Amino acid sequence: MEIEFYDLGEIDDAKLEFAVINVTYQDKLVLVKHKDRDTWEIPGGHREEGESINTTAARELFEETGAKKFDIKPISEYSVAKGQSTTYGRLYVGVILEMGQLPGLEITEVKLFDKLPQNLTYPNIQPHLHNRVYKNDKFNMHKTITVVE
Repeated sequence: MEIEFYDLGEIDDAKLEFAVINVTYQDKLVLVKHKDRDTWEIPGGHREEGESINTTAARELFEETGAKKFDIKPISEYSVAKGQSTTYGRLYVGVILEMGQLPGLEITEVKLFDKLPQNLTYPNIQPHLHNRVYKNDKFNMHKTITVVE
């Protein structure tokens, strides 16, 4: 598996399938647990037909965390290549300003962390996306989070 990062706009918008939002609340990293898994993941998800990728990011953040007010900004595009298949997404950084009720769709739990836990849903992808945000000061909107190497 190979992960690459690109400047915003470098990847054709039509190819962007995913939005991933590295977000904090009360200076803690926000991770979620999907109802079908026992692992933690960074909020995000698939783009729906006819939806802009920025709308995808806002929708997914609300659906997966219950965030009512938040500040997010796109920082990078990325690709994940597995064999002959490559998928593309946009990476965001953000801060949740006000939490609301979890909508009760796919996510069963939202938890605040000081650092990425070991039991991640996508352990070969999520640390790279997280590090892209928190190891580069120009993207950091808030307190630096400790990163698991």
